[in-house]
Amino acid sequence: MGKSFSKSRVLYTLNFVSLIKRKEMSTDELKKHLHEGIENIDDDEFLNTIKELIDHKYSAFEEPELSNWQLKRIHESEKQISQGDFLTNEEADQIIDKWLKG
Repeated sequence: MGKSFSKSRVLYTLNFVSLIKRKEMSTDELKKHLHEGIENIDDDEFLNTIKELIDHKYSAFEEPELSNWQLKRIHESEKQISQGDFLTNEEADQIIDKWLKG
């Protein structure tokens, strides 16, 4: 998303979105209309804008795969927390401040 949007690209996108919103459609009708519209758009820049809008609102969650070492560390950390062996944010900030002051 690091690239800037041209004014015309943003206006084009906003007009497209506002046209869709103006129509009184059910969610299923709206999805069908969007699918049909996207299938008929050949403008890569505009399609990338739509993708970025969708990515901002929705991203599929994939469970990360953790190594045995990572799982072991999580288990150890949970055990420490349950035993009260942890620092509050304030305590950690105080320790960091001491380190920074030397």
